[in-house]
Order: sequence, then C-alpha cells, then structure tokens
Amino acid sequence: MNLICAALLFLVALLFAFAGVTRAGVWLVERRSPPIGAFAEIDGARIHYVHIPAPAGADLPPVVFIHGASANLKDQMLPLKPLLEGRAEMLFLDRPGLGWSERGDNETLAKQADTIAALMDRLGIRDAVIVAHSFGGAITTAFARQHPEKTLGLVFLSPATHPWPGGATAWYYKLTATPAIGWLFSETLAYPAGMLQIGGATSCVFSPNAVPDSYVDNASIPLVLRPSAFRANARDVAQLYDYVRAASPGYRAIKAPTVVISGDRDKVVYATIHSIGVERDIPGAELVWIHNLGHKPDWIAPDLVVGAIAKVAGAPIDLQAMTKTVGGRIAGDAQGAGRCPELRVPDAELAPG
Repeated sequence: MNLICAALLFLVALLFAFAGVTRAGVWLVERRSPPIGAFAEIDGARIHYVHIPAPAGADLPPVVFIHGASANLKDQMLPLKPLLEGRAEMLFLDRPGLGWSERGDNETLAKQADTIAALMDRLGIRDAVIVAHSFGGAITTAFARQHPEKTLGLVFLSPATHPWPGGATAWYYKLTATPAIGWLFSETLAYPAGMLQIGGATSCVFSPNAVPDSYVDNASIPLVLRPSAFRANARDVAQLYDYVRAASPGYRAIKAPTVVISGDRDKVVYATIHSIGVERDIPGAELVWIHNLGHKPDWIAPDLVVGAIAKVAGAPIDLQAMTKTVGGRIAGDAQGAGRCPELRVPDAELAPG
C-alpha cells in the first residue's frame, strides 16, 4: 500500500511539475508573440485581426484569408501581404480559439464561417475573394455555402475538404478533445512535448521543400501549444471528418470562381482526395497541380497564390504556365527525405460505407 501511495504522490508531483513548465512556457510564448492587430467583439468573442484598407487604385477586390489548423493569421500574412500591398484590401484573422482570438460560441465550422462574415460586415467589406489553407478550406466551404453574396471567388491551398478512408486523425487530437483527460493533457504535457517535436513536425509539413528561415518563431507557431488554443485546435480537427462527410455533397451548389493549388508531395492531407475532390465537385473549379510541392504553397509559391487571386477576380492569368515556373524552381527540393514518410491514401476497404 505504501508503494502505491508513493507512486501516486510521485505521479501527482510530476503532473504539477509539467503544469509549472507549461505555465512558464506560455508566459514566454506570449511575450515573444504579442498581438499585432486589432480586436473586434463578435457575438461575445474577441477576434484578433489585421485589416489593410483598400489602397487607392487597387486592381484586385478585397481578399480575406482563413488559416489552417495549429496556425494563426501570421501564417498567411507574412508570405502574402508583401505581394498584395498596394493592390487589394486585405483581412487576416486568427480563427476563434487560435492565435489571440477568443473561442466564444464558435465550436462548429459553420459558426466560425458566420463569425468571419460578421467581422467582414464590421469592417465594411461587402464581399471578397477567400483564400484558405488546409483546415481553413473546410471552413471556406461553409462560408461559400452560407454567404454566397459575400463570396467573389475561392482560392484553396492544400485544402482539407472531403471525407477520407477511415477518417483517422492524430491520436493527440482525439485525446485532447476528450473531456477531463484532454484538459489534463493540454495543461501538463502538450506544451513540453510539442516544443520538443515542433521543429521536426514543421519540417515534414514543408517537406520536400525547405522551411523558411526562422519560420516557427516568425509565424508564432508555438501559440497553438497554449492549453486553451491546443484544446480549441483539437476540437476543430476532431470534428473535421464528420463535417466534410456531411457537407461535401453540397459543394456543387457553390457558384463562385474557384482555384485549388496543391502539391503531389503533400504529407499532411490526401491531395488526391481533397484537391481533386474540389475540382470535381465545385462547378468550373481549376486544379493547379504542382510537382514536388509539399503542404505550404502559401510560402513556397506565393506568386502563384497571387496569380490565383487575380484569376478568380477575372484577370486572364495562365496559372498552368505559372505552375511550370514554380515546378522548375522547386524540382530539386529534397528536405526531409528519408525522415518524413510519404502520405499514402489508406486502403479503400477502410472507408466507411
């Protein structure tokens, strides 16, 4: 009995130690990555955003950016804002619960889409081209269906939009989305474990392309390891499969001009399911397929993303010609070779009926 008590006391002490490490880590992360924009209260939640007003003589319509899982507004703003300055009004925002935005009543993807629409209204943006990366693609499909009058065009970057065989996600998302256990995990182990893994994980997100210098720090990626953000992110990802399975049959109702940019070496989402599915299911969608590109076209091919924005806005842009230029630029990339496993589509027989 004494041995059992000693073991329990040791476990409790260990959890308290990890909780202390997490608190100290959160303090440091927040000091290094303070808010850079303004806040607006939308239905009781403070949403953090950066709004660049329309410049004189803008040749592009307003553009709204929706970032993916585990990220924040900097992930799209850093590579794309410099290329669009002077050309378009821009809105970058931290999705509810991530970055510096509060979660509020934004537990569903549909509600997050409504919150983005409400923020546009608050800032006087009547309609816009929506640019979405990865998980943001699913929210964008909700936005386009719920707010077609606000949707001038859609640009999907390595999106997650369709059901995949088995519906599996990383174990830590499911664990963190579990009541009580998930809270304990996020308050004690997620931060130290995440900081140990963040470099390698980021390398595989970009693989086979090179990770930009100081990307993790400059894009404030560790913000997602704060307990509340980690839980919000996990709840988002945990509901993704059910959302896309129910929503994807309705994508044919989307009428906005659409471009989807994807790489054949993506190690995060099944491009042959999601990106090809967008091309198939949204009428008139154009698929821009890039050889040797990983999961980050916003950073690796920002010029192509800007071309896609112009294309859905009506400009006569030859995206396929631009793709050849990008492909030539990254043809020799081999970062992560032998360390980051290729993402293979699961056996079809695992797919639910």
